[in-house]
Amino acid sequence: MIQQSTLLFISGPEIAFILFIAIMVFGADKLPEIARGLGKGMRTLKDATNDIKHEITKTAQNNGIDSNVTSDIKKELEQVKEDLEDFTGSVKRKI
Repeated sequence: MIQQSTLLFISGPEIAFILFIAIMVFGADKLPEIARGLGKGMRTLKDATNDIKHEITKTAQNNGIDSNVTSDIKKELEQVKEDLEDFTGSVKRKI
């Protein structure tokens, strides 16, 4: 018997129940203020992480460190794919 894990997945009725509890605890007039504050906090956090990423990239470029690792990885993956095709090409059956 296979069980599916649904941890951290919230359905519609669960969201409605959470909103109902929030209205009961904080009141309908306070919810917009709370949501606005959460939105501003999330935006500030996103801006701070973007600034940190930009500083790390800028410092790496100033020190001559190649920060574009993904292109090297893609080249290596393509090489492995080509080698695998060469190796399995004679083994594959044509249908």
